[in-house]
Amino acid sequence: MYDHSSGRRRVRVLAAAVLTAAATLAGLTVANGPAEASGFPPPERINNWSCEPAPEHPEPVVLVHGMGANGVVNWLTMAPAIAGQGYCVFTPTYGAGLLGTLAGGLQPMRKSAAELSDYIDKVLDKTGAAKVDIVGHSEGSTVPAYYLKHLGGAAKVKHFAGFGANYRGTTLSGLNALAKELLKLPGIGDLVKAGCGPCDEYLPPSSFLDELAEGGISVPGPTYTSIVSKGDEVVTPYTSGVLGEPGTTDIVLQDECPSDHVGHLGQAVDPNVLAHVLKALDPEHAPAPKCTPFFLPV
Repeated sequence: MYDHSSGRRRVRVLAAAVLTAAATLAGLTVANGPAEASGFPPPERINNWSCEPAPEHPEPVVLVHGMGANGVVNWLTMAPAIAGQGYCVFTPTYGAGLLGTLAGGLQPMRKSAAELSDYIDKVLDKTGAAKVDIVGHSEGSTVPAYYLKHLGGAAKVKHFAGFGANYRGTTLSGLNALAKELLKLPGIGDLVKAGCGPCDEYLPPSSFLDELAEGGISVPGPTYTSIVSKGDEVVTPYTSGVLGEPGTTDIVLQDECPSDHVGHLGQAVDPNVLAHVLKALDPEHAPAPKCTPFFLPV
């Protein structure tokens, strides 16, 4: 008898590999070739320390990637789209591990939050802006949330939008207890933590998640927008990314757009996610998001 669930998992793994490879190749094209050839706007508004914020968008936007990604590949689609609206955009690679800037977000999240704090201070200093906006994907939502709450970031950020958000960890579709036990085995836990600091932190219960959640995840000052997908196969349950706190905005993509079947990785290239992000950055002037059918189940 054919195992349909196993088949679906294989398809998702294959699709994820294809998506990652395509994004990497495109990233190399952008990094090494003319920006115009890849459809990018003039590069002076992306990762340019001389970029001057426009009066209509005075806050530079800092894009914070997910675990194992980097600032180029994760933001291949959104960085130029946001910059095209007139924002100064910065895409750091934080938390670099054994592979350097090829794969970031691998340091313990408290350390990554401190690194993000230093980076944002640099953006403010170089651009002369009073505050920044933050957009984060996956771990790129968790690390900024910690920065805002525990490292004084709330005074330096106007808008914070996270998608594929993860504030309460993941059950790994029910395998978190088993993973916790495996990490206790001699040598294995230390090896995993050395290569992937957030891996254990994301498995509840963890001291990091408890510290982030105590008294509420959001803090006064910035606006908070959290965008999640019911099809997320990495953050399980997807409600781990729902803030549900006074003054915060939570968006479940399928409630707004039932024909959007995006998974976790694909949210970085989802036009509906982008529309909600732009609205979160400019609530008064950005057009209302429209529903675009989208199917990328990874």
